Amino acid sequence: MSEHLAFPRDSFSDILEANQTFARNFQGSELTGVAVQRLAIVTCMDSRISPLAVVGMKSGDAKILRNAGARVTEDVLRTLVLATYLLGVERILVMPHTDCRMAQSEESVIHQTILDQYGVDTRSLEFRTVADQTAALAIDVIRLRSYPLLRKGVVIAAAIYNVATGVLETQDI
Repeated sequence: MSEHLAFPRDSFSDILEANQTFARNFQGSELTGVAVQRLAIVTCMDSRISPLAVVGMKSGDAKILRNAGARVTEDVLRTLVLATYLLGVERILVMPHTDCRMAQSEESVIHQTILDQYGVDTRSLEFRTVADQTAALAIDVIRLRSYPLLRKGVVIAAAIYNVATGVLETQDI
């Protein structure tokens, strides 16, 4: 039988306090699960990226999918299939960024760094690092465009977000 642990309030006190302020001023109760601007953004988990702000949108406007390196993984595909059929998505922007850790190291180096610093062998995971970010982005966009389960007619585009300037650098793929 599993044991339930109490919520770690001390570790999350700042989050809970901020949420109380957010909830007092909450204005999103009229939103539905549909992406108002018909957009999904696939981007990196990097905390320097505020995806909705980058494209001038607000809560409810777009679906945001994030992972290390902004890669089109099986989970991203699964989620985009749902988004294109059930949640109003008609456009997908794949948006990795400059200065990304996944584009700065080889897979083996990241595994070794974690092993050396923390004693954990992560070689059973594929981090999906990329030696050439533009080439990897092209592969991911082509994968989306050719994926047979995405709703027909969905428009897919690519841009690299520059974390130093805030500019979306569009890519022709």
